[in-house]
Amino acid sequence: MKMFRNSRLIITLMIAALLVVSGAANLYAAPKQKNIILATTTSTQDSGLLDVLLPVFEKETGYFVKTIAVGSGQAMAMGQKGEADVMLVHSPDAEKKFVAEGYGINRRLVMHNDFIIVGPGADAAKIKGVKSSTEALKQIAMANALFISRGDNSGTNSQEKKLWKAAGVNPENQKWYQQTGLGMGQTLNVTSEKKGYTLADRGTYLAMKKNLALNILVEGDAALLNIYHVIEVNSTKWPKANGEGAKAFAEFMVSKRTQEIIKSFGVDKFGSPLFFPDAGKKVEDLGK
Repeated sequence: MKMFRNSRLIITLMIAALLVVSGAANLYAAPKQKNIILATTTSTQDSGLLDVLLPVFEKETGYFVKTIAVGSGQAMAMGQKGEADVMLVHSPDAEKKFVAEGYGINRRLVMHNDFIIVGPGADAAKIKGVKSSTEALKQIAMANALFISRGDNSGTNSQEKKLWKAAGVNPENQKWYQQTGLGMGQTLNVTSEKKGYTLADRGTYLAMKKNLALNILVEGDAALLNIYHVIEVNSTKWPKANGEGAKAFAEFMVSKRTQEIIKSFGVDKFGSPLFFPDAGKKVEDLGK
């Protein structure tokens, strides 16, 4: 009888010890700082991609993501001030500078889609089917056709400026060139209402297409590739940044499961994905 009581006592102590260890493990696994501030582009928001990805991430990790959708330039400005933890952006030149100056770490390729030039069916500048995006912009300028720019220092705006420069055209202060200072979705709406032309990312355009009086007029030019990276804000420079959360989000974005979600996103509605997963690839191999 005494042996039985001792055995029961030992078992009880063992169970208690296991509960303590289990509790400690759960406590260790739980995020210390649950909130993550994600600074990202309006295209990832307007396309609906984040509406699909973030609930999966939050459920899997216990983190809560506060999304601030702005232009890539503004997103990186937030990172420079330590006002964000992680960024999902598409302005390669600015991203490289951001990392080189020590504001960001672990810049990783996530996905790409492409830019397109859209405009009204009437197409006063006659650019439909033009293979070169710079040639199309030259024709828009020569026709004094209304072009609506985001003018917000976003990745799209930066790419647009590159294209104008390559075309040898300075649109600034021209009557036919207007800037909204708004995100992609809002700029598309303004362009549609004013029957103008604009540069857009394909994902946002397709997501909004049914409410727009705009057609894809120029596409497929190699200069129109639109590449997204995830960058963690450097928590060494900004100790209050949620470095662990940023790393968890970045690793989630390049994980096999997330890349599969990106690969199929939009296929059911549009017949093709809005973005193409690229984790583990080299930038020079994209679009081939």
